[in-house]
Amino acid sequence: MKNFYYLFIWAVITMWGQALTAQDSLNIHIKHAKGAIKVDGILEEEDWDDAQVMGNFWQFFPQDISLAKCKTQVRLTYDDQYLYFSAKCYNIHEERNYVTPSLRRDFRGEANDAVTFTIDAFQDNTNAFQFGVNPFGVQREGLVVNGGNVPTDLDLAWDNRWVSAAKQYQGLWIVEMAIPFKTLRFKEGGTQWNVKFYRVDSDAAERSVWPKVPRQFSIVNLAFVGKLIWDKPLKKPGANTVLIPYALSKYSETRKEGFQSNKSLGIGGDAKIAVGPALNLDLTVNPDFSQVEVDQQVTNLDRFEIFFPERRQFFLENADLFGEFGAVGLRPFFSRRIGVARDTSTGQNVQNSIYAGARLSGKINDKTRLGVMTMETARDIKIGQPSVNYSVVALQRKIFARSNIGLIAINKDPIKDAGISDPGRKIYNYNRVLGVDYNLASKDNKWNGKFFHHQSFSPGNNSHSGVSSASIFYNKTNFDALFTAQSVGANYNPETGYARRRNYQRFAGTVDWKFYPKQGPIQSHGPGLDFDVLGNKLYGITDWDANLLYQIKFRNTALLLMRASHEYVYLFSAFDPTNTGGKKLPVGGGYGYNYLYTNFTSDARKRIFYIFTAQKGGYYAGSRTNVDASINYRIQPFGVIAATISYNSIHQPEPYNTANLFLIGPRIDLSFSRSLFWTTFVQYNSQIRNVNINSRFQWRFRPVSDLFIVYTDNYYSDSFVNKNRALVLKFTYWLNM
Repeated sequence: MKNFYYLFIWAVITMWGQALTAQDSLNIHIKHAKGAIKVDGILEEEDWDDAQVMGNFWQFFPQDISLAKCKTQVRLTYDDQYLYFSAKCYNIHEERNYVTPSLRRDFRGEANDAVTFTIDAFQDNTNAFQFGVNPFGVQREGLVVNGGNVPTDLDLAWDNRWVSAAKQYQGLWIVEMAIPFKTLRFKEGGTQWNVKFYRVDSDAAERSVWPKVPRQFSIVNLAFVGKLIWDKPLKKPGANTVLIPYALSKYSETRKEGFQSNKSLGIGGDAKIAVGPALNLDLTVNPDFSQVEVDQQVTNLDRFEIFFPERRQFFLENADLFGEFGAVGLRPFFSRRIGVARDTSTGQNVQNSIYAGARLSGKINDKTRLGVMTMETARDIKIGQPSVNYSVVALQRKIFARSNIGLIAINKDPIKDAGISDPGRKIYNYNRVLGVDYNLASKDNKWNGKFFHHQSFSPGNNSHSGVSSASIFYNKTNFDALFTAQSVGANYNPETGYARRRNYQRFAGTVDWKFYPKQGPIQSHGPGLDFDVLGNKLYGITDWDANLLYQIKFRNTALLLMRASHEYVYLFSAFDPTNTGGKKLPVGGGYGYNYLYTNFTSDARKRIFYIFTAQKGGYYAGSRTNVDASINYRIQPFGVIAATISYNSIHQPEPYNTANLFLIGPRIDLSFSRSLFWTTFVQYNSQIRNVNINSRFQWRFRPVSDLFIVYTDNYYSDSFVNKNRALVLKFTYWLNM
């Protein structure tokens, strides 16, 4: 009995020691530097020798059951101004070539060589800063939002000033970063942060991460983090105020109503002001977005409005606080509505200048985020557009381990103007939306979901003006399932948002199985089932589709998706399936058809990388053959020459239109250095009879300060007669106060 007692005590002590060791293996201890750190990629300072070495990276792709093949060693130290990060990235082969799409900032993709440092200073497992560098010294920085549950939760639009260097050696490359504490948002007196690191190695086709992340989740997921333990409580960083003025000169021509030309000069700018340790105030006066790249066109075969993503820098930072309410196709706030007006004489959307705007966003405390934004657009008497104020307030509160509840209030309020008539009493009508969202994220990330209700308010009838939605996602290694139920009222009207359609109830679901071979070229494969049903009380079921899928992911990063589908559409409004202005299929017709679809994405590590999509089968009353291809040739490391080609052959019975539609978009994206870039994009669209040219030259003459030269041109595709053109010279400067 006595021996059993000693054996029991020994077992308890052993298990306790193992638990402490496992817990400590997720901790990194950081010490204040004794001397100066020179950021040069050499690591010759004594403080790097004294720093704790963290090297047990786990493989994330292609498997997640072993330590990484490519060894990585991370060290951290700090002084009063900077947080320093270094990484030694060892290769499998002594001699090798590294992969990067170009020398342009904010690179992205599974096939790049890079190492990344993620910081969750408030330890909420929901929001984080991210800093990355590749072997050529190219930087990227971004914000992880919504817990990083999917790869798109990494927003690379956020820009700031920091210092880094990378140096290539025989068999390895080394990176150093110096991140100013002013750049970060954190609580004074804190002693712990959440951190994680990951690396992408193109030679081994390996992605590795610390701490370990199960392969069925996103590598940026914040449910899996380690602890950075500071040797003493953190002090409050100094004030951080940035001014970003701009000046521009613009020449434009238009031939809409005879030849007209215009020359103009413009000035304006932004300001970024730290309000406490975790809130940031952004101000803009007379903002200009002429350097923003034009939208990539699509062949529009939809009955509803096409959604184009926001590209303007001011609206992109902290965009999740405002723009992630709702769901895809049901956003109560969509910033792209701001700065766009409708020409009452033509019915076309036109650019509308913005006078000024302000945005306060960030953390109030450890669990609460606040976002307040107001923008004032310009009056335009020519098109009968009054000045409009757009305001939005968003509040997000963390609950449980990683979930949160959010409230949003949106107000669009035109300002009455005696110089603009309103005979129909429409343009001065207010529009408001109130909403509540609950975002579910379990501690282990197996369960995720979203539940929301939004209500719009406008003068007149506000019955049936709400939308409710519930979705739940379960994700395990070999199985995942997503189910969604939605109800959208007939009078739901988010004028500052995006509602693809109204007056429907929807139920949709997707179930996938995955198998992971231990050997061979396939990393994972498996079948899936997918369905989507929409209807309303007036018409019954108006749309439904069912799909049988099979997906194969290869170890070399290639991907193959195959799908067999049946689709049914009931037309409650007349529709031309070619969208070319032909005779429309009548109201009340129901159309069911089958088709096959396949998509193949090639090995992104190769110099020639392509995506090929094909669809063949029925389409409304006739048939459709679709081929899309995107081909990219990488000129290592200076850039990419690419072309996008889309072909749609649509056949409908007489007297309805039959059409062969082409969309061709060659593109050149070159970086002559880490500060000199040139991009040219040409788009030929036979559906809208347009050829568009957009050419942009950018010189980043100092960190986050640029000189842009942008040329745009539009022609009729059949006659090549010019519609309009513009040339812009723009100068921006980042000034730390």
